[in-house]
Amino acid sequence: MKRNTSALTDKEYDLVVVGGGIFGICAAWDAALRGLSVALVERGDFAHATSANCFKMIHGGIRYLQHADVNRVRESCHERSTMFRIAPHLAEPLPIVVPTYGKGMQSKQFLMAGLLAYDMLTLGRNRGISDPDRHIPRGNMISRNDCLSMFPGVNEDGLTGGVLFYDGQMYSPSRLGLSFLHSAVQAGADVANYVEATGFLRDEQRVFGIKARDVLAGDDFEVRGKVVLNAAGPWADQILDSDMGLNMNPKPEFSRDAYIVINRRLTGKHALAVQGATRDPDAVVSLGNRHLFMVPWRDYTLIGVWHIVNKGRPDEVTLTESEVQGFLDEFNGAYSLDEPLTLDDVSMWNYGLTLFGENDEGSTNLSYGKRSRVVDHASEHGIEGLVTLVGVRYTTARGESEKTVNLVFDKLGKRAPKGMTAVTTIRGGNIEDFKEFERKAIERDAFGLDSSVIRGLVRNHGSDYNDVLRYVQDDASLAEQVAGSTVLKAELAHAIHDEMAMKLGDVVFRRTDLGTGAHPGEEALKLCASLMATELGWDSRRTERELDEVRAMFPKVSVAAV
Repeated sequence: MKRNTSALTDKEYDLVVVGGGIFGICAAWDAALRGLSVALVERGDFAHATSANCFKMIHGGIRYLQHADVNRVRESCHERSTMFRIAPHLAEPLPIVVPTYGKGMQSKQFLMAGLLAYDMLTLGRNRGISDPDRHIPRGNMISRNDCLSMFPGVNEDGLTGGVLFYDGQMYSPSRLGLSFLHSAVQAGADVANYVEATGFLRDEQRVFGIKARDVLAGDDFEVRGKVVLNAAGPWADQILDSDMGLNMNPKPEFSRDAYIVINRRLTGKHALAVQGATRDPDAVVSLGNRHLFMVPWRDYTLIGVWHIVNKGRPDEVTLTESEVQGFLDEFNGAYSLDEPLTLDDVSMWNYGLTLFGENDEGSTNLSYGKRSRVVDHASEHGIEGLVTLVGVRYTTARGESEKTVNLVFDKLGKRAPKGMTAVTTIRGGNIEDFKEFERKAIERDAFGLDSSVIRGLVRNHGSDYNDVLRYVQDDASLAEQVAGSTVLKAELAHAIHDEMAMKLGDVVFRRTDLGTGAHPGEEALKLCASLMATELGWDSRRTERELDEVRAMFPKVSVAAV
């Protein structure tokens, strides 16, 4: 992938996508795979905002049983299975335990009945998945002793045991987005990060492209397209309003979804769901308060998710240290560790804006967003050539994008070929058995690399991990690890030359594992900045500015926000 903004002005595209989050990326891939000419622009980095900061779970829809929403259960399960099938290096099952109590709605018998119903509704969940480790087993019950052995901090009063079910987890949401993006480019899409859509090209009642600005160079230019897809997420309505005075109806509301990263493992391979302080007002069958999750991820523990309706502009969303302290207090009240968690245990906090339901001002028990919003502005506002997609869940991005591209074909007056993204492996996903693939990669290593380095490469790049190692073949010094991490200097070179890393944060937070869970250390940051300065021609002032921007994402080494 090479960044070439001038190429975007060379032709008229069938589709111009505004927004390089997971929904825009999946739409670009689907459209290109079906033969449309596609351009995608993103004003920041690809998959950098809400897409990067999601809770890393791939939801199979079990919670929608409470809403009696069978269609949504099946849709989510289908998309989770698709993710395991097309991206086995970046997605895998996650076992989750829910403690059970008494004989009512929280009893083992009642929850197990729900799991059995879920299993019956999702009988085809493992169809077409070759890797047995990517299969979702049936739900099961565990004893009180087993529950306490796994999670000694659960409330013991009335505890009868637990139920065990499986959902999915991403190794890296950003790398998953980049793999989808690589696939779009391989299918013919032209893409560029750090290109802001400043307005629409419009001829009376028809949109025929966008006005664009290169954020890095400051140049203005135009990208012409027969259809424009506004997939700018929380900024989608803002773009419509600022340029054309249009508003989505009803106006979309967004929640700031936040979670914290604990700089150690608090659990084994199983996640735990414990009841928090709020309820689900939309539940047909209420199991009590909503759950907080304690989830193992790499060498860390993720705890969340907390929601609050965001009434301000998307660029102004914040998360304060006092709010994080409140999160810790709520979790410490729900799960008793030998020593309660404090801010010193938090290595990072993450948040993004997610499409939400309609809520009254000041509501505590919030209604979450349920389905993505797709607006055909020809029928809504009399404006041809413009479609808006605001997605609700990372899990369903592929499927929702496929439906949206069907609408794009309709706008083009063309018959839509069958979408193929559900059966097409993404870049790096050509792996039938991940564990065996990883074992052979370690066994075949010709550079004397540590096995943890190979595991990281295979996890992030899958079947294309040798694309990184080619840099080592050309320059042996690139086999060095960055400041004691498992990241090679070769990964930095690959990110710059093949993945459009234009800023230091692109490398630290999204293309490598360096800063995804905790501060990587000043030595690592300076090494990355020095290498990027050499490759991209930064002067000392630009280099220091890049370092300052990344440092600002880590207010303290022990307490970091991104």
